[in-house]
Amino acid sequence: MKQRIMVVALLAVIASPVCAAKLRGPARILDGNTIEIEQTKIRLSGIEAPETDQICLDAHGRKWTCGVAARDELIKHSNGRTWDCHTKGVDEYWRSRGSCFIEGEDVNAWMVRSGWALSSGPYVIYEVVASKTCAGLWSGAFVAPWDWRRRNKGTIIIGASSVPVDAQELLLGSALLSDPPSSECVIKGTVGRNGERIYHLPGQLSYEKLDMTKPGERWLCSEAEAEANGWRKAAR
Repeated sequence: MKQRIMVVALLAVIASPVCAAKLRGPARILDGNTIEIEQTKIRLSGIEAPETDQICLDAHGRKWTCGVAARDELIKHSNGRTWDCHTKGVDEYWRSRGSCFIEGEDVNAWMVRSGWALSSGPYVIYEVVASKTCAGLWSGAFVAPWDWRRRNKGTIIIGASSVPVDAQELLLGSALLSDPPSSECVIKGTVGRNGERIYHLPGQLSYEKLDMTKPGERWLCSEAEAEANGWRKAAR
């Protein structure tokens, strides 16, 4: 009973307006969902960008690193400008949830409208626009970001009106991520039996032995990204 009361109290604190804050300054882009301002990690609320290790298909049915592209497009759009973020509450990895603006423009909405993220909240109309104009991810075929980590042979592939016949094998094959999706994304993230997320750097003891085709394993592009998404560094 005591433990239950503590959990309820913690959830109340997380949801409380007391947790609301305003942050202003240049942003460090960690991935298409996550930024950092003044050492505060912020999860852009209401959107789901692809994971940095996510692979999509382009208009010609060719594989491309859409997760890295989404992050890089956000970096280019930010272009060192000042961000204004309004945060309220935190997510399961203790990132502040926020709506962010650059010179008055809603960045969360821009990510969805430009096709670099899907809506998981109030931005559905922008997602419709992106799909109609074949912007970003919508130029080809892809897996919804929330399905990517637990994908299997039955996972739905969405995107352009004409999905390639071999899309299932290209995007859902078990060996898809045996190699890094990008030369910069060489950190290995593994999930233990107890659900603990651990990342391994090249040169660490068990790095070469890890099988990245196992469900739940993923490639990461930086330690900052790994830690922002709930991974901790392997002891050796």
